Amino acid sequence: MILSRVNDYLRQRGRASLLDMAHGLDATPDALRDMLAILERKGRVRRLPAGTACGGGCNKCAPATIELYEWNG
Repeated sequence: MILSRVNDYLRQRGRASLLDMAHGLDATPDALRDMLAILERKGRVRRLPAGTACGGGCNKCAPATIELYEWNG
């Protein structure tokens, strides 16, 4: 997995959950967390606080169980 793919994915979507990224990028959540941590240190991405709604509006997930990341570039 190339870091630039994760960067581009979030830049295009603005906000995404870890599981959405895992499915969309065909990667494991653990591998993505490591890459997202690098992007966080660079100030390009930020992890949103637990309980933040994803904005999708379906309300099928418990907000406390979702890891959301937002483009901060």
